[in-house]
Amino acid sequence: MEFRHLGRSGLMVSEISYGNWITHGSQVEEDAAKECVRAALDEGITTFDTADVYAGTKAEEVLGRALKGVRRESLEIFTKVYWPTGAGPNDRGLSRKHVTESIHGSLRRLQTDYVDLYQAHRFDNETPLEETLKTFDDLVRQGKVLYVGVSEWTADQIAQALKIADEMGFDRLVSNQPQYSMLWRVIESEVVPLSEKEGLSQIVWSPIAQGVLTGKYLPGQPPPAGSRATDSTGGNFISRMLTDDVLTRVQDLKPIAGDLGLSMAQLAVAWVLQNPNVASAIIGATKPEQVRDNVKAAGVKLDAEVLKKIDDVLGPIVERDPAKTVSPATRP
Repeated sequence: MEFRHLGRSGLMVSEISYGNWITHGSQVEEDAAKECVRAALDEGITTFDTADVYAGTKAEEVLGRALKGVRRESLEIFTKVYWPTGAGPNDRGLSRKHVTESIHGSLRRLQTDYVDLYQAHRFDNETPLEETLKTFDDLVRQGKVLYVGVSEWTADQIAQALKIADEMGFDRLVSNQPQYSMLWRVIESEVVPLSEKEGLSQIVWSPIAQGVLTGKYLPGQPPPAGSRATDSTGGNFISRMLTDDVLTRVQDLKPIAGDLGLSMAQLAVAWVLQNPNVASAIIGATKPEQVRDNVKAAGVKLDAEVLKKIDDVLGPIVERDPAKTVSPATRP
């Protein structure tokens, strides 16, 4: 495993991080989840990402139990706040009330005194940004949070937060967690240049496009039984990528991966890590073998010729529009 700085901070994170969206507490049984976490640890992964909303808070509980007994100082544990975790009007968003209550719930479920990174899971259009940033800063000063970041924020939203933090003397954001893959490159034109200038890193999710870039989904054929596309939670998310044009072009990536001695998943994860603004690529897994396969992407270097071949194969199916990064207009 190799490690990179998270933004301009002194914190080092593993190039491959382990995330438990969809899987822990929902798609896989707890014993299988624990086996995946153990495989991640065995492979040198030290960075673990979750969120209060995953599996209705159960994902944090499962991760907390899976990491119990592991030396806390050897781990970087990330979680997030914004999406609803209850039925009440204040059980969502980035208000001082919800953020404060959410971190306490997350710490209890994760069985830890602090999280290494606390992330605003979306931009809250109903809470003054100053209120959220002041609350984040208070949590840092209390020692409950070491670093703060965001997820799926636009460049303008990140810039607003940095300006307020500088003016008010708050802790600055060190990271953004966007979707990023060969197929989904909406951060490249605005978010990445701003982040490079201001000292933020990307911690990217869905580097294999929810399994589409593994090549297991074939054009003209139904999704394999038990795959993410057939899951009630994940199926809606990837349905837009399951067109024959996309799937045919993905199949054409197989010779490129084969020539490099990589699996399709390894090629996809390695691709996002070629971007120097990416600190870590989050992988998920339902089986330990998937973890062991994906981590082999760490340290892989793809030369300019390979990157061009990938671009030539994928052509017009790549999504690049920065306007695709959207937070709800009102709290969900």
